Amino acid sequence: MRRRGCGSKIGIRLPTAAIGPCLGGGALLRRSDSGNGDANPSSDYRRRPGRAASVAYAPSQRIDSIVLERQNRAHVLQRIRAGVLEAGTVDLLRVVGLGERMDREGHPHNGSAIAWEGRPRFFIDTKKFTGKSMMAYGQTAITEDLYAARDAAGGEIIDEARNVALHDLTSTRPYVTYEKKGQTHCVDCDYVAGCDGFHGVSRQSIPASVLRTYEKGYPFGWLGIMSETPPFPDLCYCYHSRGFALASMRSPMLSRYYIQCDLDTRLEDWPDERFWQEFKARCPKDMADKVVTGPSIEKSIAPLRSFVAEPMRYGRLLLAGDAAHIVPPTGAKGLNLAVSDVFYLSRALDETYKTGKTHYLDCYSDMALRRVWGAARMSWWLTMLLHRFPDETPFDQRARENQFDYLHASEHAQASLAEQYVGVPFEA
Repeated sequence: MRRRGCGSKIGIRLPTAAIGPCLGGGALLRRSDSGNGDANPSSDYRRRPGRAASVAYAPSQRIDSIVLERQNRAHVLQRIRAGVLEAGTVDLLRVVGLGERMDREGHPHNGSAIAWEGRPRFFIDTKKFTGKSMMAYGQTAITEDLYAARDAAGGEIIDEARNVALHDLTSTRPYVTYEKKGQTHCVDCDYVAGCDGFHGVSRQSIPASVLRTYEKGYPFGWLGIMSETPPFPDLCYCYHSRGFALASMRSPMLSRYYIQCDLDTRLEDWPDERFWQEFKARCPKDMADKVVTGPSIEKSIAPLRSFVAEPMRYGRLLLAGDAAHIVPPTGAKGLNLAVSDVFYLSRALDETYKTGKTHYLDCYSDMALRRVWGAARMSWWLTMLLHRFPDETPFDQRARENQFDYLHASEHAQASLAEQYVGVPFEA
C-alpha cells in the first residue's frame, strides 16, 4: 500500500490513531496542544500500522492504537486541571477499572452551596434530588491513573510528536503524519480520534464549508490558586458586588479557590496575601472565618468562554473534548464532557469492530452534541447568574436577584439544577 507523501514502506496498521491521548477503556481523554516541530525534518518517512490513532481500548475488547502527544509526560502531569466528577464519570471510571485510587483519595461531593451577598447561604442537595453522588478528584490524578493503565496494557504513547497532520479523512484508509527527532513518520489507521484541544490540528482539518462554530466570550476571567490546606467543607459559589468567588476542593488536604478578575489581570500583581484577603471579602463572614489559608502551590488565570463546533465527526475523524467544545468552568462540565465523548466514541468503535455495524458511529456527533449543548447552556446560565458584568444595568441586576430568589425558594428549580449539575445519564 502506498500513501501520498509517505514513501513506499508500509509499517503498522492500527484501528485508531489518537491525536492527544485518550488513555483509558472508554475513559478520559486529555487535552494536547498543537504546535510546530523541527524546521527541517528529514525526508525519511517511517510508516507504521494502526487501526485508530487516539482511543486506547474499548470496554469489551482491545482496539490497537497509537497515541500522539505533543509534550513529554512530565509536562502533561504537572498541569493543574478540573476536579469535580459527575456521577456518570465516577461510575464509568469504576467500570473500566480506574476507580480504586479515586475511591480511596477522592472527596465525595453531594451538593453545592450558594452564598449571595445580603441573603442567607443555602445548599442545593444533589444527592437528595437525584440519589447520585459526585466526586472531587483532580484531573491530574486521573491522568496519572490513565497513564498507569496505558502502560500496564502495553499501549504506545509517542511523546513530543510535532507537526501532526491528518490525511485522507473521508477515505477508508486515513493516515496521520508527525515529526520526531528530525524524521517524519506515518501512521495508517482506520479512524482518527481528535483529542488535541482547542488549538489542535484535528478540528482545523475539517473543511470550512463543513464546520460550523458557535462562540460566546465573557468580559472577565478566573484567578485561581491551589493550596495544600483543608478545603472549605462545601463547594460554595459566592455572588458579591466585588465579583464572583468559588471555594472548591481536590482532596482532604488540597484546596482550590477562585475569584472573578478582569481580563488584563497579571499574576505578579496578586501575591497570596492579597488573594486571600480579596477572596474572604467576597464570602459571608461565617464562611470567611472557616477558610484555612496557606501558601499557594499553583496560581493561574483563565478567561471564560463558551465554544461548540459541529459536526463532531468528519469522515474517519471523530472529535472529542476541547477539540470540539469549551464551556465556562462554572458548571464543572469540561472534564465530564470529555469523558462522555469518549464513552460514546469507544462504544461506537467497539460495535463496529465486533459486529461491522456503524449505528453508533453514524450517530456519534448528534448524540454527543445533545449532551454538549445541555452542558453549554447550563454553564452559561450559571455564569450569567453568579458573575458581575461591567455593562450590566440596574434592570439586569434586579432580574438576576429575582432569579436567585426563585432558585432559593423553589425545590422544583433546585431539583432541575441538581439533575443537570450531577449529570444526565448517557444515552443508550
